[in-house]
Amino acid sequence: MSTDDNTEKFRIDKWLCAARFFKTRSLAADAVDCGKVHIDEVRVKPAKAVAVGDMLNIHIGQHQFVVEVLALSNKRGPAAEAQKLYRETDASRQRREAIAAQLKAQPQPFFFKGRPTKRDRREIERFKKGK
Repeated sequence: MSTDDNTEKFRIDKWLCAARFFKTRSLAADAVDCGKVHIDEVRVKPAKAVAVGDMLNIHIGQHQFVVEVLALSNKRGPAAEAQKLYRETDASRQRREAIAAQLKAQPQPFFFKGRPTKRDRREIERFKKGK
């Protein structure tokens, strides 16, 4: 983490990687380019500087994170250190948990690769009969 948070600013794509929202900086930069990351409700570019106190809206898949930047860092470290870089709002956390519960309640899709095996056919028959 930086020592003087008031004067230092870091690129948003580097910060997102350091905060472990994305695995790599290139994935973070692609997400910012595609408009999945906003700073204070404004779409930004990957080179935009992020500062302490900024509110970020981050869309990853079906999840949306609304976080406040608490500290700055360019280096990806342990998850415990990364969690100290931001604070997620309570509304955002509740919305994510509701979406996760909804996705968990949905039945999982059942896909076959190629021709079903004997075991797969038995499972299909069991499913059709309702056992």
